Amino acid sequence: MDKDPVIQITGVRKYFRDVKAVDGIDLSIPQGEFLALLGPNGAGKTTLVEMIEGLQKPDTGEILIMNRHWKGNEHFLRRILGISLQETRFIDKLTTSETLRLFASFYGIGEGRIEEILELVRLQDKRKAYTVNLSGGQRQRLALGIALMNSPSILLLDEPTSGLDPNGRREIWDILLDLKKNEHTTMILTTHYMEEASFLCDRIVIMDKGKILALGTLEELLTVNQSDEIIEFIVDGDPETLNLNNYPWFKKLNWDPYRKKVTLLVTEILQALPDILDRADPDNHKIIGLECRKMTLDDLFVSLTGRRLTD
Repeated sequence: MDKDPVIQITGVRKYFRDVKAVDGIDLSIPQGEFLALLGPNGAGKTTLVEMIEGLQKPDTGEILIMNRHWKGNEHFLRRILGISLQETRFIDKLTTSETLRLFASFYGIGEGRIEEILELVRLQDKRKAYTVNLSGGQRQRLALGIALMNSPSILLLDEPTSGLDPNGRREIWDILLDLKKNEHTTMILTTHYMEEASFLCDRIVIMDKGKILALGTLEELLTVNQSDEIIEFIVDGDPETLNLNNYPWFKKLNWDPYRKKVTLLVTEILQALPDILDRADPDNHKIIGLECRKMTLDDLFVSLTGRRLTD
């Protein structure tokens, strides 16, 4: 039986003058799900999360958390949410333990929880270190520990690994995977890392320009396009003059003029490749570095938006 949604978003819009930050979002998130909001900067991920957090109000639409609106339920909702923003500022001359103790005091939480958090976020050996002396990855783990202090039912993380090196990113992932074993915790993670979304989360929401372009598990997203295959190559000349769109195998062509790179979405590589090579004119369409493969999540994003996630 399907679990009841802990977050229900219906027809939500948020505009800033002419910018449609969130443009008609409908989304239902059940208890225990880890959900990724995947998209580039400016996709609307942070604005959507800030509305869920109660930091912003929708212009239109409705957001229900545990079947409650923010208005009139602020005290209850703040106690069940754990929030980590893109950047957390600490008091430089407080130690890691003192920082956790400060935030624990806001909830009336005792010393025992502080020790649990230090262990959970792997900062036991940094308990006496001033926050100003922590590395970027350690500061992010401390921010995550603060978000987990009140044992939240819903955890909202806004790009928690942005700017971290691969080791720092993996440390955060390991903590979240441990947390995922608790089926009562629901998490929304905003990210622009494909690998992070697919590794940590049950479902992935692909967002761009304030809209949801695709939603599902990794397998579902790729299964929808399982018949699609990718041919990529560098071409000297305008690829439009190859006139490939009249072939039965053709689905879509994306052109990166800066890299002179063509990404072709086709139904069958073995059918397409001879035609492409036949159309290529060595004088006007010299093809370099041709690559053929099955569609990936990154390719799916390109096919939906016409650009790469990190562009």
